[in-house]
Amino acid sequence: MSKGFATDNLKSKKSKKKFIPKEPEGRLISWSPWPPANFQTRYPAFPFVLTILIVVIGQWYLSLLR
Repeated sequence: MSKGFATDNLKSKKSKKKFIPKEPEGRLISWSPWPPANFQTRYPAFPFVLTILIVVIGQWYLSLLR
């Protein structure tokens, strides 16, 4: 006789349903190996950060030319 709150019989009767979110598969641009289709949802701040980096590097480059 088993002791405790749960037994193996109870575990097998319950079916565990895991919710797997449906992520887009494939590529954002069909012919390009990069970026993957879920890139926009995974990194939503990427355009903003890239713009800031371009501006900072551009200002640094222009200051070197003076």
